[in-house]
Parts: sequence; C-alpha cells; structure tokens
Amino acid sequence: MNTTAPKLHVDDLRVAFRTGEGLVEAVRGISFDLGQEKLAIVGESGSGKSTVGRSLLRLHPRSAQVTARAMQFGSTDLLTCSEKTMQGIRGRRISMIMQDPKYSLNPVMRVGDQIAEAFLSHHRVSRKEAEERTLAMLEAVRIREPRRVFRLYPHEVSGGMGQRIMIAMMLITEPEIVIADEPTSALDVSVRLQVLATLDDLVGQRGLGLIFISHDLNLVRSFCDRVLVMYAGRVVESIAAADLEHAQHPYTRGLLAALPSVDERRERLPVLQRDPAWLAA
Repeated sequence: MNTTAPKLHVDDLRVAFRTGEGLVEAVRGISFDLGQEKLAIVGESGSGKSTVGRSLLRLHPRSAQVTARAMQFGSTDLLTCSEKTMQGIRGRRISMIMQDPKYSLNPVMRVGDQIAEAFLSHHRVSRKEAEERTLAMLEAVRIREPRRVFRLYPHEVSGGMGQRIMIAMMLITEPEIVIADEPTSALDVSVRLQVLATLDDLVGQRGLGLIFISHDLNLVRSFCDRVLVMYAGRVVESIAAADLEHAQHPYTRGLLAALPSVDERRERLPVLQRDPAWLAA
C-alpha cells in the first residue's frame, strides 16, 4: 500500500464529449491520489476507465471537454501546462501501455528500432547507446535472445512477446507513472502471469506508480494494492484489493457475484441488477 507522498493528485475530474445530441459525460467527478503503488480501475465497458487514463496524458480530441479542480503531477498542472511541457511528460515521465500490441507497434519497423526510438526521443545519446539500452530492457522484461528479437518485425512475434515489447518501450524512458490499459486481456493464462510478474518486478524495482485498467476483478484482487470501482463515469467504491471480498457497494458486490468459481458450482450466474439511484449517488 502507498506510504509515500502522492505522485499524482486528481480532484473532481470530468470529461464530456460533444455529439449530435449534445454533450455526453463520460467521466463525472472522480478523485484519487496515486503513490508508489499498483492502483486498479475496474468496471464494465463504457464506465470511463480508459477515458480517465487518456485524460491524464491529454490524449483526447480537442472537442472533448476536460475539467478538474486539480490534476497535479508533482509540480506540474496537467490541465493548464503547455503542449511542449506535455510532450516532455508523455512517454518520458508518464507512459501508457495499450491493450493490444499489434495495433500499437509500427508494422514496418523492427521492434528494437521502435524501442530505441522511444529512448532517443527523450535522451540525447548515440544510436549505439540507445541500442544497448534497448537490449538491456528486452532482457529486463524476460525476453530470451534479445539480439535476435531486436531485429524482428511485429508480425514475427507472439502476442505475449509483443506485450512485453510494449512494456519495454514504455519503461525504457524510466517513467514515474505507468498507465496499463488492459495489458493482458488478449493473452492466455500462462503468458498473462508472465507479463504481470514482469510488471510487478519493474514497479517494485523502479518505485513506479501503476494505474492498472482492467475488467478482471480476480486479477486485480491478487495483483494490485488498491481498487477504484467505476460505474457510469463515477467512482462508486474505493477499497484495498485484499478487502475486495468485503466490498459494500451493491454494484461491486454484483460484479463479484457474477464471477464464475471452480469451488462453487452454480447452474446460472446471477445477472447484475442496476439501480438508477447509483447514477446520482
């Protein structure tokens, strides 16, 4: 659990998108602090999880309306700082691991060159030094034969290796915060555990703050320190991951009840019954 001063302070974050029928609120007044910890944001599709992550890096289109009482990263106000300042933060101090590497990696560049390019964009070093850093980073994310993998194209690597390559690309700049948006959802169980172990080791060794966006309550219960549960753009519950079984909000309890279990056989999983009062709570 976090015992240090927060790396990130978010207070009353709101995000709305303009549509043909007017403004649609995707995130409605969420607040949290992030320290040296693994913070999960969970909820159904459309609850606003990824929207929060993208807001922190100002990755939404100009038509989006993003407001907050505070969105403070160290001494930097992420809402009002210049685009030049944000360019120095994106990838360098705050990195984001996307959900599927095949959509995030450039298909016509060797994976090693892509990782080295991420390092060179933020550090004035020689190409040789960037390549050596890349090889060391590939080794750190448990890729065997890093020199061989360096020369491969994205279509020549498996899904699990591609995800580790994405992690290497996001961590080679030594960021202070990593936002991982469903980084294991497309992987099988054994590869998922390897990727999580890699992330866990790197977070511990480098003292990072990790925002882990996921649908998987069982996964975050065992992997993360703290959980924010989102429903319809709001945080309805904040709870220690180890205490998730004792969640109080009926939405969280409904999500937990809908999980299948190998220990308890049920003919039919319960369907979550939503209460309109949750939208205004």
